[in-house]
Amino acid sequence: MSYTMAETFEIHINENSRVPKYKQIVDSILNGIDAGEIKIGEKIPSINELSESCFLSRDTVEKAYKELRKRQIIESVKGKGYYISRINKNDSINIFFLINKPSTYKMMIYDYFVNAIGSKGNVEMYIYHCDETLFINALKKNLGGFDYYVIMPHFRDGQSKHTSSTSEVIEIIEKIPKNKLLMLDNTKPNISGEYGSIFQDFEHDIYNALKEGLDKIKNYGKIILVYPDKDIHPYPFRIVRGFENFCRDFKLDYEILDEIYPDMELQDRDIFITIRERDLVNLVKQIRQKNLKLGEDIGIISYNETPLKELLGITVITTDFKAMGESAAYMILKNKKESVNNVFKFIQRDSL
Repeated sequence: MSYTMAETFEIHINENSRVPKYKQIVDSILNGIDAGEIKIGEKIPSINELSESCFLSRDTVEKAYKELRKRQIIESVKGKGYYISRINKNDSINIFFLINKPSTYKMMIYDYFVNAIGSKGNVEMYIYHCDETLFINALKKNLGGFDYYVIMPHFRDGQSKHTSSTSEVIEIIEKIPKNKLLMLDNTKPNISGEYGSIFQDFEHDIYNALKEGLDKIKNYGKIILVYPDKDIHPYPFRIVRGFENFCRDFKLDYEILDEIYPDMELQDRDIFITIRERDLVNLVKQIRQKNLKLGEDIGIISYNETPLKELLGITVITTDFKAMGESAAYMILKNKKESVNNVFKFIQRDSL
């Protein structure tokens, strides 16, 4: 079946193809634009006209036009119909960027990503605050409307603990074409097909980073991980597993706390690993109040680099946010589907 739009162009529908018919309409129009057979400002058939000529349901044609409108390929003029609004669909890539929380380091990834994409793409950021319902609704409303979907999957379960996904999350992600999907920061290996991912290996990353600083860490009597067990933006428990394995393998005395409490029983030669910013701030305050010397009496390693930690001389173990953002942009611009464990490093400063 076909519909002649202009002297040189037809919309083709292959009844025997497994490609959805609405997608065939979209592809026909995009291919016509690429071939120069459809010009900017040219009128295209109405929904009813195309439905009747190609023996398609009105809903099918309407779905195709809705996707084309979201991608700003066509526009509707009241009382006149639909027109081609953009002659080159490759002028700009439309990217849906779904982030779990607006933390300093997550925004660093976003900023590096946007800067690397530059004028070649339009990036729309959405935040779902580790909430499964917000995540699913955001994707449902935007499926089919973007060229790429960049997703950071971190969720909060019923006990306010971290989880990488749920069956409902997997179900909605599976609806994204794999050539349009890029999983960022965290990954879920049981998503079917080949898709791009740039991820942290939380368990092995912390182990290997602490191993880099082992000579310094051994100078302390006890190593304490401050891991928030319940948080509105929970952290992967794999961090705890990696920390425990490190301490056991190297026979270090260790403890795990869920926060920095007021009036901590700080002991000379303790070393703390903090994850949340507020725990770091509370710890530094107490060290100063008790006239202890940071880096000698008490050591601090903080999880995730920020400009303020660099300014204050705080030792960090951190993924390379610049590398993650720029690698994600590269994979989209080059249409790559690779799985990459992002660079994770130990940066020693005066606090250790």
